[in-house]
Amino acid sequence: MSTLFRLDASILPGTSASRALGDLVEAEWTGARPESAIVRRDLAADPVPATAWQNAVTGGFVAEGDRTEAQVEAQALATAFADELIDADALLFTVPLYNYGVSQHFKTWFDLAYTDPRIDPTGTALRGKPATLVTVLGGNYNPGSPKEGWNHSTEWLRRVLGDVWGLDLRVVERAFTLVGVNPALDSFTDVANELKDAAEQAAREAGRELAAPAARAA
Repeated sequence: MSTLFRLDASILPGTSASRALGDLVEAEWTGARPESAIVRRDLAADPVPATAWQNAVTGGFVAEGDRTEAQVEAQALATAFADELIDADALLFTVPLYNYGVSQHFKTWFDLAYTDPRIDPTGTALRGKPATLVTVLGGNYNPGSPKEGWNHSTEWLRRVLGDVWGLDLRVVERAFTLVGVNPALDSFTDVANELKDAAEQAAREAGRELAAPAARAA
């Protein structure tokens, strides 16, 4: 039986555009792999403690028997995070842009997971694993836009997931998700609707592609 690991980082699950796109990816996966298992980690419902990364790192500087309870717990949590990634056949991440940068929930999760030696700077356990990143932007930061270059999240996510961990990564991005929410963006309604339709189609395609390698490996 194949397994999809899904991580969600939006703090507003009821209205989350990133989770909605992730649902489309997941639907394609389960349609192709109806007997598969879905392992979920919701970073909004169960955020990683802000001190966990520090405790995991400093715990590595002392002998096992000398580690504090907090250090032991942090390293155990890092192991659990790495296990979820390594044991899955495919990965799905839904991560919105917040305040022009990476979601703090995702960054805290990544930093802690990255301390596990199987997926740290020398680890290779995730190389080639199929993965989809869904990310959404409230505004538009494309070339020529007034805030071009203000998106400091998407490229970082590409780097750590695709280049650092070596995942076989597909990225689905949707901009202008705050159109219809922020009146200042009302003039972009038509463009936003087009971007939404394109992102939804891309999410479905990504889900089908995500399922295909697992289907061949099963």
